[in-house]
Amino acid sequence: MKIASYNIRKCIGLDRRRDPQRVLSVLSELEVDIVALQEADKRLGRRPSSLPIDLIERHTGMLPLELGGAGPSLGWHGNALLLRPDSSFADVECLDLPGLEPRGAVIVDISLKNAPSVRLVTVHLGLLRKSRIRQIAYIRDAVANRTRRPTVIMGDFNEWSASKGLGNLSEDFNIVAPGKSFHAARPVAKLDRFALSRDLYVRDAGVIDNISARRASDHLPIWADIGTIPD
Repeated sequence: MKIASYNIRKCIGLDRRRDPQRVLSVLSELEVDIVALQEADKRLGRRPSSLPIDLIERHTGMLPLELGGAGPSLGWHGNALLLRPDSSFADVECLDLPGLEPRGAVIVDISLKNAPSVRLVTVHLGLLRKSRIRQIAYIRDAVANRTRRPTVIMGDFNEWSASKGLGNLSEDFNIVAPGKSFHAARPVAKLDRFALSRDLYVRDAGVIDNISARRASDHLPIWADIGTIPD
């Protein structure tokens, strides 16, 4: 399974213009099975999607996961998932995370044809370290209350340190930061990450760093090719 995560900044590029076509162009180049998006919705009013939903499949060949919320939002607290059309999913859960800022996460079990089911948790953690530690603990509790399954936590972790700010996540997960993904104009920080349960491994991973990605958002997309470790 090849996965990606991308904070699209509500489709506002480095020129401060909102241009969904640029984001769609970057997404179309990823060639992955699943993409987790952060800041997929505008913040105000009914929080409409910053990406035209009817153009997503046309440009990317992927479909947004239906989260069951009212209104025009694509995601949950800005967290959205795009899936390959032959994917199947189950047990979707939207979490409100603790902290001073409104933050959320989405948990879903995903299956691809001829591949084991994997649990994905998409996140955009808070700006304050104290909040991030509480949010990680909340997510770990939510995952622990489900049937055990290979699990990936993926998204914008908002943590600049390689060793602090994520609580005891590393006790059960291998944390993978494929490269410097922020700021897109001059990448200096590995804010975007994957955390894999011990029954998963990374075959390869990286950051999409090209002219298109550097213009479309202030984050660069990250990707990973993952597999399950046999019992």
